[in-house]
Amino acid sequence: MLLEHLEGNDRAETIVERDDGYIESEPPAAYFSPFRHWFVVERRALRYVRGRVLDVGVGAGRVALELQRRGHVVVGIDVSPLVVQVARRRGVRNARVLAFEDVDDRLGRFDTVVMFMNNFGLFGSEAKARRLLRRLHGLTTERGRIVATSSDHTKTTNPAHLAYRRRNRERNRMPGQIRFRLRYRKLSTPWFDYLFVTPRELERLLRGTGWRVRRIITADGDNLYAVVIEKDAS
Repeated sequence: MLLEHLEGNDRAETIVERDDGYIESEPPAAYFSPFRHWFVVERRALRYVRGRVLDVGVGAGRVALELQRRGHVVVGIDVSPLVVQVARRRGVRNARVLAFEDVDDRLGRFDTVVMFMNNFGLFGSEAKARRLLRRLHGLTTERGRIVATSSDHTKTTNPAHLAYRRRNRERNRMPGQIRFRLRYRKLSTPWFDYLFVTPRELERLLRGTGWRVRRIITADGDNLYAVVIEKDAS
């Protein structure tokens, strides 16, 4: 979808299919948007990015390109070879095909891990998040930080979303843990988990991982928020 949009197909849209049958469409424009059109919380959060950066879920490269423009050395990763191709064609200097859970010390150490456009969700579940947070702690410098965005799943009145949260609690899953797949024409991804957390849930998730919340950045009327996470000095 991103590749076709890059090549001029303005009608390309991805279908997001949740495991309870709920479906939404996702247009590609946001993946290509310049800095001035980003979400307010992303623009505010970018000032907390420093040093060598790991861009998790590089997508079409909008974050990596802006950070390169500002002088950062950036490594972008994505699980999709075609997505990485798009990022490279748009000018991302170091974009690699790599799943988030496969990140290790072969990439070197980083001062900042960036996870924008709700990419905190790539932590997937409580157990996976704790495991990967501990790994990132070892792959970042002493001043390492994570700058990410997530959505407060409690800020909805949609009956389908409320019912899904209730079902999650009955199954002992985190309320904002979503299982879904992406579809485009006859193509589809495997089913995978994506995690939306409230700021309070996020703070609980960080306990015992070596990380702590330094700052929460919000915007009026928006359920999307940004978080700056730093190493716990204790």
